[in-house]
Amino acid sequence: MKLIYSDENNITVNHAKNILENAGIPVMLKNEHTSTGMYPQFMYLELWVMNDSDQDKALELISTLKTNSTSVEWHCPECEEENDSSFEICWNCKHEHQQ
Repeated sequence: MKLIYSDENNITVNHAKNILENAGIPVMLKNEHTSTGMYPQFMYLELWVMNDSDQDKALELISTLKTNSTSVEWHCPECEEENDSSFEICWNCKHEHQQ
């Protein structure tokens, strides 16, 4: 079993799952019913292929998911924290994003 894809957006992960299942690749979701709570980065929904031999084909099929993403993160020049593209101010130190 190999981890193929993980994302904070459950819709994107389920879309990847559907792509792989439609291609006949058996998959499994992990962290589907967990709460993000205090540590959301550790509880992202994960998509795993059941057979290691399907890894390359699965990665190829879902490779467009990340490249088509409109969410581009930025790193704060003050504290080096990673911020979502929708943030105009760093969530950590409140430094304004310079575009």
